Amino acid sequence: MSSNNTQGFGTKAVHAGVTPDPSSGAIMTPIFQTSTYVQDAPGVHKGYEYARTQNPTRDALQASLAALEGGTDAACFSSGLAAMDAIIKTLKSGDEVLCGNDLYGGSYRLLVAVYGPLGIKSRYINMTDIELVKKSIRPETKLIWLETPTNPTLQITDIKAVCDIARELGIPVCVDNTFASPYLQNPLSMGATLVHHSITKYIAGHSDVVMGGVITSDKKYAEKLKFIQNASGAVPGPQDCFLVLRGIKTLHVRMDRACENAMKLAEYLEQHPKVGKVMYPGLNSHPQHELAKTQMKNFGGMISFDLKDDSIEAANKVLSGTKLFSLAESLGGVESLIGHPASMTHASIPREQRLASGLTDSLIRLSVGIESAEDLIADLEEALS
Repeated sequence: MSSNNTQGFGTKAVHAGVTPDPSSGAIMTPIFQTSTYVQDAPGVHKGYEYARTQNPTRDALQASLAALEGGTDAACFSSGLAAMDAIIKTLKSGDEVLCGNDLYGGSYRLLVAVYGPLGIKSRYINMTDIELVKKSIRPETKLIWLETPTNPTLQITDIKAVCDIARELGIPVCVDNTFASPYLQNPLSMGATLVHHSITKYIAGHSDVVMGGVITSDKKYAEKLKFIQNASGAVPGPQDCFLVLRGIKTLHVRMDRACENAMKLAEYLEQHPKVGKVMYPGLNSHPQHELAKTQMKNFGGMISFDLKDDSIEAANKVLSGTKLFSLAESLGGVESLIGHPASMTHASIPREQRLASGLTDSLIRLSVGIESAEDLIADLEEALS
């Protein structure tokens, strides 16, 4: 068999980290639903002592995620925010996190409301402006945190350019790769120190699991994260790990269809008389379209658009008028979702700050699923009319 590094993504998605169970030959990784493990003598065991520390189902998932992102190590947590929390715990009071100004509301809330009072500062800039990134780094900047594509305005940041700047100054970069998934983008190959995922979204892919993960090739970070995973205990259960392993096997197939559907919907929306700006990296009109082509395999299943009538009332009419698009938070499942970031996912961000990053009151976010594109277009047509 070819080495893991030369295998195609689809082969890795199905096989990486997963081997048939040696005790039974079961082709699917068993759910090791146990809290503890029997030891032959104190400290003499089969590599497993207590399920917060290690679990074979979780180990298989972590090995799979590391392979998909081209890293050496991965650590899974009970949610995407728990995974982010573990990364921020590697900092100390007085340190600063430099972030993109278009950031998931939960990430903003964690940094400002939880870690701000503990003395870990955060600042928010337009990460698409590489000169601004250079100028914004201070002696106390100890981590650069970026999303690309961003949530929800789908800005694209030049990962390699930011990582080149950070490497010269010895600052780690963490890329939240949730919107792209490991299938479309691999930040470690562009110089990132850490890759963060809300596994809840595309990786799990079926809207039935909440989980987060961090992948790295930096052994010191891997050791820190493993320590925090055990010490803080925000670990996922084996049933959830099993479900994510199952979801991963179809990640590439699901993403191909979501990308195909999203492009058709973005082109439809761009021509609609009631629609204002359409934000989708696959469109030629997207300001960073050419950059997206260089660092992404495809453009993803997320679309944002606002209305020419830029009011919450106009947005609400559309949001309540769809039948196939379900009004719900979250994204990345096989079914299509529609949401209103200003009042839902990003409500914790002050309005002035939202508007400055392009998140208008009428902005609508679509998570495009794997249904028939024609049916999704007809659903939006009815809602918009």
